Amino acid sequence: MANVQVSWIGPGLRMIGDVENGPAIILDSNHPEYGSHTGPSPMELILLGLAGCTAMDVITIMEKKRQPLTNLQVKVAAERAETHPMVYTQIHLEYIAYGSGVDEAALARAIKLSEEKYCSVNAMLSKTAEITTSYRLVAAPNPGKPGAIAPSSD
Repeated sequence: MANVQVSWIGPGLRMIGDVENGPAIILDSNHPEYGSHTGPSPMELILLGLAGCTAMDVITIMEKKRQPLTNLQVKVAAERAETHPMVYTQIHLEYIAYGSGVDEAALARAIKLSEEKYCSVNAMLSKTAEITTSYRLVAAPNPGKPGAIAPSSD
């Protein structure tokens, strides 16, 4: 059983979230009336959870396939319903895989396995949202700097 807790610390709706035997994270509202966006909102955390879940799957699958993946970024764009509870209705995941000699078919298969078999966050969100994916390979060892947000393919 997973155990987590949030504690309201202010100002506004700022909270600290604790996971059992793990690190804490700041949550905040991005609505100007209620928060100062000093941390991700709960809905942003859901998208981060989806990106992290599928990225971990793809990385481990690619390692098992002995693919020369040197970095992976997963960008998420999402739309929400206009009425409450304002769930996500459309989610697009863009995978940006770095590494010289990465097999495109292996990457596509790893993404498919994450989507259809392994990523529990995807399984939950797919009940209310249409989830689509795309990917691109970059034959370079890494993005400009670790954690850099790669330009969108849009």
